[in-house]
Amino acid sequence: MIRLITGLALLILGSTCGEIAITHGMKSVGEPARLRPGAVIKFLGRAVRNGWFWTGVPLMALSFYALLLLLSWEPISMVIPASALSYVAGTLGAKFILGEEVSTARWAGVILVCVGVALVAAG
Repeated sequence: MIRLITGLALLILGSTCGEIAITHGMKSVGEPARLRPGAVIKFLGRAVRNGWFWTGVPLMALSFYALLLLLSWEPISMVIPASALSYVAGTLGAKFILGEEVSTARWAGVILVCVGVALVAAG
């Protein structure tokens, strides 16, 4: 049970922290001026020089490897629904770390995700 909880924590925290770091970095990089090859290459150059981008990439990799471990230990019918808790963590991170506005409908969706994960864990 402890390895399941540890694996899920690594999966959820790794993906959420990685997504938040990459989002923060990409917001500071901005968007490409045009979708032409030169503008896209300049945009990608700015992105790979951003420290937040390189903070997020290993965290996302950690999350992926945690998913692989979990799938080797537990049934997929348990792992994938439990990994949906990253949506909850992501929404909380968006609100409190990135300062994004989260609508009531999105909070309702977060509650539904929590209920769904609880039902899967109970069954």
